[in-house]
Amino acid sequence: MINKSEKTRAKKIFDILSKEYPNVKSALEFSNPFELLIATILSAQCTDARVNIVTKSLFKKYKTPSDYLKTPDEELQKDIFSTGFYKQKAKSIKKCCKSLVENYNSKVPNDFELLTTLPGVGRKTAAVVAGNAFGIPSIAVDTHVKRLSNLLGFIESSDPLKIEMRLKELLPESYWINSSHWLASHGRKICIARKPKCNECVIGKLCPSFNLFASNKGVHSGK
Repeated sequence: MINKSEKTRAKKIFDILSKEYPNVKSALEFSNPFELLIATILSAQCTDARVNIVTKSLFKKYKTPSDYLKTPDEELQKDIFSTGFYKQKAKSIKKCCKSLVENYNSKVPNDFELLTTLPGVGRKTAAVVAGNAFGIPSIAVDTHVKRLSNLLGFIESSDPLKIEMRLKELLPESYWINSSHWLASHGRKICIARKPKCNECVIGKLCPSFNLFASNKGVHSGK
């Protein structure tokens, strides 16, 4: 059960983060929903920066789902090689494109549940596309969201679905899309996994892990 005080604390945390990281958006570069879908598939176990390097030329070469389908597997694998797991990703991209051509007239569906039915598209990818391409309220649970949700005491779980549902219970729907970006931005800049900068944290007073890290990392508590 979610009590009122938990919701109040969560909203306060995200209100602070929203001011600390205004104008947040997806780190992946795209110009349409299809490009974001492909970029998100490529981002699995790969940095967004690397994906952006690859897609800069990839999106000039491949404009439609059919472009990917008519390309030999080896050629597509070569084009996305540096993102890692290139054989599996090429396979996922082709299966996804085949479904788009056969079932959606080569268009990315503007619906979260339909997105999750596409081959190679899980809830995280669907949430990224739904939220950032279509403005559909959704929460994408990446490594930063997973880690910070636990550190901030919102949940004790590594299950992305449980984390997603918990955050949706805690936060107003209008916060859902940006919540992922705020946590990711804070995770990259301040709450770094190996060396958190607790003394620079704007939400330190609201974080149950603050004193633990402050003492363990030799960081000044700010008190």
